Amino acid sequence: MNNPLNGVFFDPARRTTPVTEAATPDQVENNTGGFVFQIDDMERARRFLILGSDKSFYQPGAQLSMQNAEVIQRIAKSDRAIELIELIKGISITGRAPKQSPGLFALAVVISQTEDAKVKSYGYSQLSAIARTASALFEFTNYLSQFQQLGGMGFQKAIGRWYNEKPVDKLAYQMVKYRQRNGFDHSRLLRLSKRVKSVDRPEISALLDWALGKGNHDDFIDGKYPRIVEGFELAKAADAKDIPGLIKTYGLTWEMIPTEHLNHYKVWDAFLDADTLPLGALIRQLPRLTNLGIINQLGGRTREIEDILRDPEQIKRARIHPLKALVAMRTYANGHGERQSWVPAPRIVDALEDTFYTAFDFVEPTNKRWMLNIDVSGSMGFNKIAGLPITPAEASACMAMVTARTERDHAIAGFAARSDGYWNRGSELVNLNITPKTRLQDAMRNTQMANFGATDLSLPMEYAIAHRLPVDAFVIYTDNEVNVGRRHPFQALSEYRRVMGISAKMIVVGMTATPFSIANPSDAGMMDIAGFDTAAPGLMADFVR
Repeated sequence: MNNPLNGVFFDPARRTTPVTEAATPDQVENNTGGFVFQIDDMERARRFLILGSDKSFYQPGAQLSMQNAEVIQRIAKSDRAIELIELIKGISITGRAPKQSPGLFALAVVISQTEDAKVKSYGYSQLSAIARTASALFEFTNYLSQFQQLGGMGFQKAIGRWYNEKPVDKLAYQMVKYRQRNGFDHSRLLRLSKRVKSVDRPEISALLDWALGKGNHDDFIDGKYPRIVEGFELAKAADAKDIPGLIKTYGLTWEMIPTEHLNHYKVWDAFLDADTLPLGALIRQLPRLTNLGIINQLGGRTREIEDILRDPEQIKRARIHPLKALVAMRTYANGHGERQSWVPAPRIVDALEDTFYTAFDFVEPTNKRWMLNIDVSGSMGFNKIAGLPITPAEASACMAMVTARTERDHAIAGFAARSDGYWNRGSELVNLNITPKTRLQDAMRNTQMANFGATDLSLPMEYAIAHRLPVDAFVIYTDNEVNVGRRHPFQALSEYRRVMGISAKMIVVGMTATPFSIANPSDAGMMDIAGFDTAAPGLMADFVR
């Protein structure tokens, strides 16, 4: 697309409804005095499950969390409660959210707040599918304990199923890898469940007894328990020189090794040799591996680790969310964290960038014409997504790059204050200098540097009219906290369709879990998506097709 984005401000003189006034009876006032549409509770829940609700520029985290909890509670008491449980399960299983915590929290709210016994029973029946790891099980139990007394019949059955229905080797792996969290451990859960015996599966009963402290050393040696338990128990008493051998013999992961042995080169070398360092753990341990010399620019195990980071099958199997890859790349490239510093290997930074793009499902190009527009106002640069060190403005630029790398005809612009220095005169579009070949770090930096000014979300359509640009899809990444503009975005889209004779569509990507949207729910050509949903690129492409 030939798109001369040069920052020209366009303001057609025609009768419109200012954003500070309601254009339709169903619009509501947002947190900044602008009028927008209120999304329904289920869409609000979807945003929360994907984005979390740490805080926004206009609302503190506690207030946002309370509002989202109230939304989940309302749905729990409605006839859509089962639908919500299915939504929680679907997002969890497909890895669409960067964190499991919102889904575990929402499930606990539904189970504790519903007045329908069938809904409560169904919620408990899905616990094993949603809380697939012991760590997630502990977290769910902690949330549930904040709303109700633990130990009811439904809770006991659900915990019993979690332990008793797993293959013994998988259960043993979970029990030695994730031993405690939030004040809960396996022993406490088993005692709360009162279901510690598996009559038909004595090997499970023995494992549960071990968790309750009833095992002894001879049982480990005699093979009464799965080998992973035997290796774990032997590692607890082993010398450092024996740890690599135990890792290779028993397939131990780093969580199963005493902390004092985790600063040795040969220990981590053994994890790589034994293939017991899953991709998620590998990404988290990149700084440590760099400091130990396992990663360096010219040798060590660098090439092997690069290949793992780029392996599509491993990325899929580990459910690596793009946001995790993005945060890992940014953190690693910075060379320091809260507790340590390191000299980053550029090859690993490049490999993490590839991890980011591979983490999105492959999207077939639509061969349509896309105009991607990023809200880079102050509110988009203040809050973080899902508690991670990435702002919505930066994440929006990276999301836009995914579309840009897929679609040949596209333009990427940002909203900024008028360049004449008078902020109260509105905003304009600026070129963010993001292309398909732009590196992620550069894209985030470009967006961060443009992070200022007012946001008139009608500008993309106004600009396209002024320059006679043929656009099939306008995509706007925003937190929907806007109060600037002489017309509402949906009015500008309607005008664009009339003037250009193109049935253009608009996709609004909400980057925070607020209840607002600029998309008109009565317009079938407008759609809302929760930002940083791994399904977003595919959903957007299908909608535009």
